[in-house]
Amino acid sequence: MLARHFDAAFRPLGISNWQFSLLMSLNRPTPASIGQVAETLGMDRTTLTANLKPLERRGLAVVSADPDDRRSRRIALTDAGMALLSEAAPIWEQLHAELEAQLAEGEPDRLRAALKALS
Repeated sequence: MLARHFDAAFRPLGISNWQFSLLMSLNRPTPASIGQVAETLGMDRTTLTANLKPLERRGLAVVSADPDDRRSRRIALTDAGMALLSEAAPIWEQLHAELEAQLAEGEPDRLRAALKALS
């Protein structure tokens, strides 16, 4: 249910909560291997590759051969991917702050009701 709330918040940017997580995992100083990203996200390489395709089609990420090992692939954010991530990160931060504030106010029942209303 919480994921749907984040999906709705990211919808204007044309990404899902899952895609935001994938973009965040690619935000590194050097391109990561497919294996590294799969491990970070706790998924298998085949699933990662399938989920990466929409981001590649949109020009947000690029997969290329590893210059040190041509059998291996590396994934990097493009400039467009970095720009989108820069737009999405404040949305994520705001949503987390709102959720934390509701919990801190001792209103978990109100939070649960709001999340149920989203489904």
